[in-house]
Formats: sequence, structure tokens, C-alpha cells
Amino acid sequence: MSVSRERLNKILEKIQSPAFLANKGLGNEIGFYIFDYDPSDELLVREHIAYLKRTLNSEQSSQKVIEFDLYEMILDLLRREGVLEELAQMEEEQGSTYLAEALQDIASPEVYVELIADQAEGSDIVFLTGVGKVWPMVRSHNILNNLHHVLDKVPVIMFFPGNYDGAELKLFNKLKDDNYYRAFRLIEK
Repeated sequence: MSVSRERLNKILEKIQSPAFLANKGLGNEIGFYIFDYDPSDELLVREHIAYLKRTLNSEQSSQKVIEFDLYEMILDLLRREGVLEELAQMEEEQGSTYLAEALQDIASPEVYVELIADQAEGSDIVFLTGVGKVWPMVRSHNILNNLHHVLDKVPVIMFFPGNYDGAELKLFNKLKDDNYYRAFRLIEK
């Protein structure tokens, strides 16, 4: 069994525990967690996230989990702005750097935080996914840094394709995102 699969199989028990849901034992820290994994296990992780959502949102469960796929969110934002269909032409005419900067303006951390805060109400757990799919337009540490102001009572789990050592996020095990000290590793390696 792969290391990722073993770690994935420990998630359900951990997040169903009363201590996890109450954010107990965190020394008044916010309940933000990162599940880091080998990027080559992306499809396995996506499949397991779907399983977790089905299980936790079933009639037999008293918990409600909501997933925010950062990539799907940026697509929705671009559709609402009416620019999704124009992106290829914009990139061809203005270049990739221009496009990335324009997308960062549309999909600022504040926009994400507002959308998440509005939709997360009534949920017991928040999943953040799509981190690798949305890079470099959106940086995961920026979302987390801004999100802790509005989601301080609900545990948040970011599924991160790369490594998190408790201080540094390294996307795809290669790209240093930035230091982030407020999250705990959900399942130790």
C-alpha cells in the first residue's frame, strides 16, 4: 500500500473525532490543517476526497463537509466577469505574464475568502482543493492567510500536492510557495 493511501485511510477517523471538530488541543490556534501528498498521487487523492464527502454528507453522518476547488472557483469568477472565452486570445496578444497578472487581479485572495465565507456557513468542515491546478494565478498561502479571519470556528483542510513541513509549503515538491506557520499537518508522514 502506498504511503499516500495509508495516510488517506487515516483521515476519516481523525476528522470524525469530537476533539477535531471542536478544535481542542490546539492551544487556541486556528483549526487549519494541511494534507500534503506526493503530486503523483493526485488522482488517488481526488478519489478519496469524493469518498470522504459522500461519507460525511450521508444521512448516517451528523457532519457536513463542503469542498472549495480553487480552480473551479476561478473558472466561475472568469465566467461571471465574461472573460473566460477571451483568455486564449488575451494570452496570445499580451503574453503569459500579462495574463497571469490579470487573473491575479480578478481572483484575489479577498474574493476567494468572501466566496468561501458566504458558502461555508452551516458546514462542519471545509476542504480546499485544486491548489496545484490554479497555480500560479492563486497562491495557497495567500488564501490561508486571509481565510483565518473569517473561518476561525470551522476546521479547514487544504489538500496540498507537495510538501508541508510545518513552516514551508513546497508545491509539487519543487516550488517554494511561502512560509506558513498557522496550519498543522493533518496526518503525519
